[in-house]
Amino acid sequence: MNTAAIDIGPWQLALTLVFVLLAQVFSLIYRLGLNRDLTIGTIRTFAQLFLMGYALKVIFRLSLSWVTLSVFLIMIICAVYTIKGRVKEKAVPFALPMFVAMLISYFVVSVTVTGVIVGAKPWWQPQYFIPIAGMVIGNSMNALAVSIERLFSDLRTKMDMVEMHLAHGADFREASWEIVRGAVKAGMIPSINSMMGVGIVFIPGMMTGQTLSGADPVQAIRYQIMVMLMLVASAALGTVIVVLITRNRCFGKSQRLLLGRR
Repeated sequence: MNTAAIDIGPWQLALTLVFVLLAQVFSLIYRLGLNRDLTIGTIRTFAQLFLMGYALKVIFRLSLSWVTLSVFLIMIICAVYTIKGRVKEKAVPFALPMFVAMLISYFVVSVTVTGVIVGAKPWWQPQYFIPIAGMVIGNSMNALAVSIERLFSDLRTKMDMVEMHLAHGADFREASWEIVRGAVKAGMIPSINSMMGVGIVFIPGMMTGQTLSGADPVQAIRYQIMVMLMLVASAALGTVIVVLITRNRCFGKSQRLLLGRR
């Protein structure tokens, strides 16, 4: 049986635009107003992924530690910028502490996976470090956006309860404990749900990619298990750290809640 990967040519790739056209038709029929976003999204998908592909060819060829770590830093900055754009909060500055927390926690996770579990030598080998770090950052980025948005939302909607606890002598940690738990849980649930359905409901992207490229399915499964557990750990670590730091910034020195009502 031939297990070599089948190349996708330009015309075959162009045929995939049929799927976008189908979505465009539905948007027109039901007046969803998504045609512009679908067009821009499609253009950006082609441009960004092709740019990334050619850039990775150069980065893999260079195989320099400072280049690999620079790419990692750029991915963190872009993730912070994306989260900041999704979480519309101006009363509490959270971008800088979130950047520091993400940089430290995701670096530790990525180095542990590439250097210890996979055993890549050196640990910053770009063929391993960049894809693994990208999966860690991308998955955790969504978890952080959900948890931080939930934190700000609950602090506002439950402001009376928080202030009541503060008035009765509780410190800001005690007054906001349940809210913090809810925010962290909201960020972690998507990763846990993915673990529940993986292999039965869907085949994950990494396993699919390796299988299509001709890799041994059993080896692909081992990599996918590692990735799933890595993503849950990174989501938990990043969410807890960022939510706690952001919660602390929501209260002033006098334990006063800095968020205003909307």
